[in-house]
This record gives sequence, structure tokens and C-alpha cells, in this order.
Amino acid sequence: MGLVPFARPQGQQGRGEPGSGSRPGTFDFLGFTHYWGRSRRDNAVVKKRTAASRVRRFAKAIGEWCRRNRHRPIQEQHATLSQKLRGHDAYYGVTGNCASLNRMRGIVARIWRKWLSRRSWKGRFGWASLWGLLQRMPLPAARVVHSVYRRG
Repeated sequence: MGLVPFARPQGQQGRGEPGSGSRPGTFDFLGFTHYWGRSRRDNAVVKKRTAASRVRRFAKAIGEWCRRNRHRPIQEQHATLSQKLRGHDAYYGVTGNCASLNRMRGIVARIWRKWLSRRSWKGRFGWASLWGLLQRMPLPAARVVHSVYRRG
């Protein structure tokens, strides 16, 4: 494995604009994809998002858990899925990664609906049923646990 070019982008380079040249490199480390982005003050900063391989791995694990435990009461399933999401946030909840955390909630909701639909032969567990269920028992909100702006 060689070195990845990861120099600070010069000027407008790296914004994806036509004619801006090649985009700066990215790399995966400790479950995050590190990439160059822009701060609110338009400075070049290194940002982090959940690596695609970790999103797939988490989704696969959730799907496997839902398949094995689809017979359990819905309240118990909700409690466990909420706990798994909070644990995911405990590691991946860093500043600037909120979009990936919210995306995981959508992935978990789709997987949960899939396996709730397979609980019986009566019919499908539709989206309306899922949204009603999530109104009564919402999944925990995405939470940034490790902020670069907090001290201590």
C-alpha cells in the first residue's frame, strides 16, 4: 500500500468545479474517511465521515440481528435497535459526521421494516405502519458525542 496524495488544496481546487484539476486524495483510517472540505469561514479543513465499509458492515449486522430476532416483541426490538444506534454514535459521533449518523437511522428503519414484514403471512408491514410505529417509539436522534468545540 503506497502513500495517498493528501496535500492541502490550493485556491478553488477540490470543490468539484469544472476545470479545477484533480481533487485531493482521501483515505480511510479507524473507520472514518478523511477528506478535505471547507469550514464555515471558507478555510480548507480535514473532515471525517463514516467509511463506506463500516456503514455496510453495520447495516449487515443490523439485518442479521433483525432476522434472528424478528419474533421478539416490537418494544424489545426497538429498545435493542436504539441501544445499537447509541453505541454507533458513541464511536462515529464526531463533529461534521451528523449526516452519516442520520443516514444510519434511515438504513436501520428500512432494514427493520423489511424484517417486520416477514413476521407473518398476513401481509406486508408497509411504510405507513412503520412511520406510525416510529411516531410512537422513535429511534434516538443522532448525537455528536465527540465535539472538537467542547473542552474536557
